[in-house]
Amino acid sequence: MLRLIQTPTSSSLPPVLAGPILRRLEPGRLVLWLVGSAPLRLTLQLEPTGEPARQLALDATCCRVLPIGRHAYLHLIDVSLPEPLPQDTVIHYDLIAALDGGVDANIAQWAPHLLHDGATRPSLVLRSRADDILFGSCRKPHHPSRDGLARADDLLAERIDRADARPAMLMMCGDQVYADDVAGPMLAAIHALIRRLGLYGECLEGAVVADSVALYAHPASYYRREDLLPAFKSNEALRERFFGGVEKPIFTTANAHNHLVTLAEVMAMYLLVWSPVPWQLVPQPPIPVLDAEHARRWRNEAKALQGFRSDLPNAARLLAHVQTLMIFDDHDITDDWNLSAKWETTAYEHPFSRRIVGNALMAYMLCQGWGNRPDVFGALLDDMDALTAAPDAVDRLDAAAQDALIGRLLSFGQWDYVLRTQPTVIVLDTRTRRWRSRRLPSRPSGLMDWESLTDLQHELLDETAAVIVSPTPMFGVKLIEVVQRVFAFGGQALTVDAENWMAHRGAASVMLNIFRHSRTPGNYVILSGDVHYSFAYDVQVRDRDRTPHIWQITSSGIKNEFPRRLLDWLDRLNRWLYAPRSPLNWFTQRRDLKILPRLPDQRHRGERLWNSAGIGQVWLDTQGRPARIVQHNADGRPSTHFLEPNQPASATATTEQPSASA
Repeated sequence: MLRLIQTPTSSSLPPVLAGPILRRLEPGRLVLWLVGSAPLRLTLQLEPTGEPARQLALDATCCRVLPIGRHAYLHLIDVSLPEPLPQDTVIHYDLIAALDGGVDANIAQWAPHLLHDGATRPSLVLRSRADDILFGSCRKPHHPSRDGLARADDLLAERIDRADARPAMLMMCGDQVYADDVAGPMLAAIHALIRRLGLYGECLEGAVVADSVALYAHPASYYRREDLLPAFKSNEALRERFFGGVEKPIFTTANAHNHLVTLAEVMAMYLLVWSPVPWQLVPQPPIPVLDAEHARRWRNEAKALQGFRSDLPNAARLLAHVQTLMIFDDHDITDDWNLSAKWETTAYEHPFSRRIVGNALMAYMLCQGWGNRPDVFGALLDDMDALTAAPDAVDRLDAAAQDALIGRLLSFGQWDYVLRTQPTVIVLDTRTRRWRSRRLPSRPSGLMDWESLTDLQHELLDETAAVIVSPTPMFGVKLIEVVQRVFAFGGQALTVDAENWMAHRGAASVMLNIFRHSRTPGNYVILSGDVHYSFAYDVQVRDRDRTPHIWQITSSGIKNEFPRRLLDWLDRLNRWLYAPRSPLNWFTQRRDLKILPRLPDQRHRGERLWNSAGIGQVWLDTQGRPARIVQHNADGRPSTHFLEPNQPASATATTEQPSASA
């Protein structure tokens, strides 16, 4: 297996391992995320254009430091400003770290890759309106495409000094990491980084290995982790579910043989996908003993990861310059997470699978969830602090305390959040508050339950316009949804990822009634990802009293794509089967909707779906309607336009796009 690396002292490591990442930003409050190799004494410097610089010492009241290993410390920075910052102005900022020996180091010294050409500091802009949004999902490091975040950084570099041309936010709609689909070379880098930083280990109940040390050293740790599950028949569902790599003949093949297990593995993954610095700390690992097939796969994955690493400095620079907000989807935790009531019962009743899911959710809280909505995580962070403050003599976490924290996370109900901007941005949790089928537990659950949908309606009351972030599109490709429904009806929902808003009659009906409500907005923009292709639909809800207008805009993936020939056929069949006059339209949940696709300007043969890794961008007018919809292609091709400024925002005003059920 891999050779051991002696753990260094913190003085031989760079002071900052990852970050800063700009999270939730307001004129009177700044939230930033950073990981250091030691607890850092930081000073935040802010200098709005045309104003004198301000300095704030980040003490324990505004910078919470959580150890995750001997040489890895999360710095959760949440600063309330005594004087609000100006909006629509370029604000240069710096983080000055006081190092041992009385030396002060700023970002230009410890993270020069975060600076644009000619800059001495990074900058941010607090936009007064949320009318320019970058968004996307599905960033898989070992996919051979280029990184859409690097493409977004190129766009930002062209307008870095123009406050009015910089996006208000980057909205990451799900699958920021793939905890369940990990390349062999990435897993080797994760293990090397765990040793280098001394990330804390843990005991593993219910597995055939006793703890994380035994897991990392086991010959089956690469590409054969299913062998480490308990070997008895009653657990075959767990074996197949988490590590089986089940054939999915309709769409693709899932490969979960390197599924991350421990908290240390998931935390190391976050460091490696968000910062180039940790890659400098781990030498290129030798290939472990593998059979010919897995050795060939290792080499292919290593080649793809080289491309990911080359784009990583640019991706990190983007995250240091643009407010970045996030929400989970399944791959952030595990494939088909909470798909059905039966899935939940199977997963959470066994201690090993519960720990796998819980560790990924714990890492999500620390690296993603906290920065969206810091106020609701105080008690959970207290528990996390107690868990990591006192590891045992061999740096393992207390198993009982870890399981207790996981239990609280699994029942936590405040992952969603709202930005009271203009227009209001509402980010949905479509994973943990699901409408479960009690009569048929194997059927897919509704993406949100009655209570959470009621909460959504309350947030929408008396708003004139809203941006809703739904990781899974509310209005997707009808043919694909029908295929999913057929498989779900046959008890094979896991085979085709049968998750869409229309799969559950109750959830779909309540959502449509929310749109019809007399006090909810007249204009909705829904931003989504998940599906590995991009599209834009204009949707009108037919109602006697009012006609709310909805734009479903989907950008996916940031670094992932759909199998090209398969998507071409699905797109073509969807157009044939669900044409405007097709009687099949009357058998769908959308009989009261008028859906018109926005055709990409680079389409071939009438394509409605655009298949290219990249990043989406939407500009909104003063009424919250899309003024421009663009997919920026990561491969260097010109951007693909779904809506240009000279086109009407409503497809009903143009004759080039016939009415269709999408």
